[in-house]
Amino acid sequence: MTRSSSDGDPASAGKGAARPGSVRAGEGNQPTGRRADREREDDRSGAKERAYLIAVDTGDDGGWTAEESLSELAALVETAGAEVVGRVAQHREGVHPVWYLGTGKAEELKEAKSCLNFTTLVADDELSPKQMRKLETLLDVKVLDRSSVILDIFAQRAHTHEGRIQVELAQLEYQLPRLTRLWTHLSRTGGGIGTRGPGETQLETDRRVIRERIKKTRERVDEVRRRRETAARSRERRLLPTVAIVGYTNAGKSTLLNALVGEEAAAAEDMLFATLDPTTRRIRLGEGQTAIISDTVGFIHKLPHQLVSAFQATLEEVTRADVLVEVVDLADRHAAEHRRTVQTVLDELGAGHKPRVVVLNKADRVEPGELPGPGVVRRDDLHVLRASALSGMGMEELRAAIAEVLGDLWAEVDLALPYSQGELLARVRERGTVTFEYRDADVHIAGKVPPSIAGELHNAARAWVRARRTPETEPQAEAGIEMADELLTRGKIAEKLGVSAAKVSKAIKDTALAPDQKKGNCGYFGAEKVAQIESLLKK
Repeated sequence: MTRSSSDGDPASAGKGAARPGSVRAGEGNQPTGRRADREREDDRSGAKERAYLIAVDTGDDGGWTAEESLSELAALVETAGAEVVGRVAQHREGVHPVWYLGTGKAEELKEAKSCLNFTTLVADDELSPKQMRKLETLLDVKVLDRSSVILDIFAQRAHTHEGRIQVELAQLEYQLPRLTRLWTHLSRTGGGIGTRGPGETQLETDRRVIRERIKKTRERVDEVRRRRETAARSRERRLLPTVAIVGYTNAGKSTLLNALVGEEAAAAEDMLFATLDPTTRRIRLGEGQTAIISDTVGFIHKLPHQLVSAFQATLEEVTRADVLVEVVDLADRHAAEHRRTVQTVLDELGAGHKPRVVVLNKADRVEPGELPGPGVVRRDDLHVLRASALSGMGMEELRAAIAEVLGDLWAEVDLALPYSQGELLARVRERGTVTFEYRDADVHIAGKVPPSIAGELHNAARAWVRARRTPETEPQAEAGIEMADELLTRGKIAEKLGVSAAKVSKAIKDTALAPDQKKGNCGYFGAEKVAQIESLLKK
């Protein structure tokens, strides 16, 4: 067998180059000849695509072997609606720049096609346009990669207007570098006088058309972001703490949301990316506390960067949340790798530092007392619990854990309000972790409240002190006001420095700073120690 001198082309080993084929609508050339006839026949018969999977194991995929990654890819392909008929993995130092696999393995794909009669080739990594064209020409089949399969699943799962336009943006951005022709015949403004630049080729025209569509779609996505920001501001005005459920796809996030809410708020199915559009509900955490909780789209190994970018508007629910609930499938032997993937995406979103509760879900599928595998629970995990969202096991413990984490972020208060502040007292009861002591003239409040309500409480308490001032108590009242002005709680320090209360608490803990004064459970820090905290946070 002889090979072409260019790229070591294994296609020349056969009886001639096969016709080029299509990848997807908007990607690559339109199908022609035998392949076009086959696709039309498959469309009419409704037959499943027969997929053959390929992967390269370079040894640098952080805990994943190529065979394990192929198993996940097979689940993705089946979720997309195709039938997996075979797979092959090759160990190489790096992917081949032209054939993805080595030239020898690429030749073997022709033999596999003749034996298995597959109609689609799917690579476990993102392919370059050149790799796609070469493999299409070699095998005369549709060639996809992991990214295009995930995008296809997202397109199937997007049921809302918001979800559909975000998927459309991701697909357009994915397709742009893979264009050859197909777009301008679909565009009413793709040709004619005044629409082409000097010497503009057909491909340049196609790219201009798709760039215009990307621009318009991005504007629609920005409108989605603005609507979500408006809804978020509305929640902030109501001073409701927010919680976001995150985790690997099919870890049980939607089932957990349903268990916490007490109703079927989100569709829960045992499949990858069963939930795409986020669901937000109000939940009770105990002792009158209320929070807003959101289910978010699942993450996955090698998540296409186009999706992270396009779904920024939806994923901002994660960045805005006060607390994350990370759901981990305890029964999955890749749970540690799943957690690393989730952390990578959270870091990319700028939410990797947020406080979280780790839920080891599906605990009913493992032996009682069985320890999690290495790397599933990390040293910096402060709140970890086992649960089964399906059976309801551990849900009360989860509510308590969320309340505890929120409490750590909140400001400590120890003050009194008059009975005339009934509306404020009701909000404190609903949104804080506090105790009430009902006295003759007022109500004594001690505990923790969200920083956003702490300032309102302190202002109302100062007004009450002034209203009750008498000549005998004036010096004492003045001293109390002076203390409040000069000494700050953790929540007030956070407000002053423009950081989260969690960061202030960590700085105090790391430096072992003792409060200058303490009243009940509430510590107050003077200007010198506030300056120390500020200096530490700036490092």
